[in-house]
Amino acid sequence: MDRRSFIKKAGVAGAGAAASTVLAAPAIAQGAPKVTWRLTSSFPKSLDTIYGGAEDLAKHVSEATDGNFQIQVFAAGEIVPGLQAADAVSAGTVEMCHTCSYYYVGKDPTFAIGTAIPFGLNARLTNSWFYDGNGNTLLNEFYATHGMVGFIAGNTGVQMGGWFRKEINTVDDFKGVKMRIAGLAGRVVEKLGVVPQQIPGGDIYPALEKGTIDAAEWVGPYDDQKLGFNKVAPYYYYPAFWEGGPVIHAFANKEKFEGLPASYQAALRDACAFANSSMMAKYDRKNPVAIRELVAAGTQLRPYSQEILEACFNAAMELYAEISASNPTFKKIYDDQVAFKRDAYLWMQLSEYTYDTFMMMQQRAGKL
Repeated sequence: MDRRSFIKKAGVAGAGAAASTVLAAPAIAQGAPKVTWRLTSSFPKSLDTIYGGAEDLAKHVSEATDGNFQIQVFAAGEIVPGLQAADAVSAGTVEMCHTCSYYYVGKDPTFAIGTAIPFGLNARLTNSWFYDGNGNTLLNEFYATHGMVGFIAGNTGVQMGGWFRKEINTVDDFKGVKMRIAGLAGRVVEKLGVVPQQIPGGDIYPALEKGTIDAAEWVGPYDDQKLGFNKVAPYYYYPAFWEGGPVIHAFANKEKFEGLPASYQAALRDACAFANSSMMAKYDRKNPVAIRELVAAGTQLRPYSQEILEACFNAAMELYAEISASNPTFKKIYDDQVAFKRDAYLWMQLSEYTYDTFMMMQQRAGKL
């Protein structure tokens, strides 16, 4: 074969290869359809950390799909009120929401386990139970009965125990206190005389300011400072024994999710996992700064007494027995978490607790 013949044939072959590349593009594009979803949040935009979890997951989904799968994020009230976010997903009004499962305990107390229950798991163990234990599987069996699939997409870590107008020194001091408190925690403290109220985050401050409620819990120092609770209630209690590691869920309409390409489903799962870890990291950085500023501004920190914690623990165990007796789904999931918790805290006594206690002693001694 002479040189000219070789070049000519090579040119034809090259043109064929280029043509095949051009022809392949539409086929690839067909496998990555343009999809736009709406996500309604239960949180106001002013709470950049907790609301921002939805923005984080939307951004990561877009980047993972070259912009072909877009999730538009709407704050509480822009489409539906914050406490109706999951209802909108179930009904198909929106494809997705970012909310707390325990906001919907009025429908079924099982929803509470999806976020946090009093004296439940801390954030690290919550992740373990969901990701590597049975938590995600069991809860998604339950969520499917409401037309949803759930992904954990945020965690605040153990929260603070609420803002009070008066000191709470004994169990009797709870009697008659009107308190904004979410999930099954309201039913627990109700046994001690509290009058629980479920109020969206953006409405708590005016209710506390006007005296419609006497106390309120929300998240922790960073968010609570943004909402200004320290201006209308001087006493800040800890810890929130009802929220050791509360999950913020991303719920998707089950039919819509199952209609996505497998690659988009994977992108969404991965984006939620990122939002979950990122939110915890943000709170761990921002809460220490905020708590110092709150104390400097006059906030009075108070620990719940051992008497109060014991009374609330006993009330919680009583409540779980009552619910389990009439709700087999709750009992199945609750019993699985208890078994997990029993072993997990046995290990953490030896590892995390011992190490953390030593390091806290060094911090208090000014050695860090």
